[in-house]
Amino acid sequence: MFQLTPEEVKMMSQIVISSKRKASAPPFAFTEQGVAMLSGLLKSDVAIAANIAIMRAFVQVREYLLAASSLSAEVKELRAKVDLLALQREDDLGAVNDLSEDVRKDIDNLYLAIGELSSRIEEKKREPRRKIGFQQNMED
Repeated sequence: MFQLTPEEVKMMSQIVISSKRKASAPPFAFTEQGVAMLSGLLKSDVAIAANIAIMRAFVQVREYLLAASSLSAEVKELRAKVDLLALQREDDLGAVNDLSEDVRKDIDNLYLAIGELSSRIEEKKREPRRKIGFQQNMED
């Protein structure tokens, strides 16, 4: 048996607490083992039925806590996976930005090279070209 803290008392339902109880002293509560020990002392049919109901409630609370803890572990695992995906997404976006910058530089270099080639072609067009074919005069 243990005494509840004021925070635990606030969480309790008003139906559970007797209205005749003093408000200054928190109530006492039994642990599962305390209820089991108490059942050995109480012999009436009502006490036995109440004890069985209380023990079933403890079992249900234990099952709920186990299920909640496994769900909590699954939620933590999912959060970790989401965090990992977010980190990978940031890395991927950074890599894409770096790649995009490299591609932009390469494209700029290509435009410069094309510009130089086109200016060379224009220069060659202006120069007189040597005629191809039969030449009557060797000076040409």
